[in-house]
Amino acid sequence: MKKRVHHSNHERWLISYADFITLLFAFFVVLFATSQADKKKQAQVAEAVKAAFSEMGIFEPHSRTLSVAHSGGAESSESNKLISLPETAEQLKKSIDKMVTEQVSQGRLLSGSVTTRITPDGLVISLHDAGFFASGSAEVNPNSLHILETIVDALPDRAVRVEGHTDNVPIHTAQFATNWELSTARASAIARFIIDKGRFDPAKLSAAGYAEFHPVATNDTEEGRTQNRRVDIILLTGQKQ
Repeated sequence: MKKRVHHSNHERWLISYADFITLLFAFFVVLFATSQADKKKQAQVAEAVKAAFSEMGIFEPHSRTLSVAHSGGAESSESNKLISLPETAEQLKKSIDKMVTEQVSQGRLLSGSVTTRITPDGLVISLHDAGFFASGSAEVNPNSLHILETIVDALPDRAVRVEGHTDNVPIHTAQFATNWELSTARASAIARFIIDKGRFDPAKLSAAGYAEFHPVATNDTEEGRTQNRRVDIILLTGQKQ
């Protein structure tokens, strides 16, 4: 009786390989489907957030806000620096400018004492020392307190930074050894006034002095030095609480 001869099948690995390829294909199909679903969800979330904010009146329909669907991008430009600043900041700027103009026309405020501008940090309200401080002093002029109070009352509930600035003329008095001390004391005086109003959480308020090292104009002229002697109230962008 002849014995059967068994031949080894050397192609059995193809079955495992085919199973592996099938599983790998299925895995990538799932990944692709998931990524497409995420994009749709992002678009839906963006529309829902926009609609909710519009109903609550937080942003105007034409506000410059960053789209949720594009928030993960790394691209930026100078024109996009203010993208998260809502139009209400521009409206507040116009409102303060109008109030200042009226006060100046009524003789209750010196021309140029208050200026405003919008920067990447937020809305900057500059209080120049000609209208708010005596030369070399950190005491707020009593005649300007009503203006300061009006400005503070107009500020929305956001984080605020107060910055003191001087010109480059050295100072050395019994109270202030340098412009560092003077600028810091003036910023602290305005910050204390804001806190005393009781509308702001002190944890959302900061104050600092920069002496003559952050000028907005040249220190080579009296006009430029006048612009540099200021306290800036900065309504910080994107920090509403």
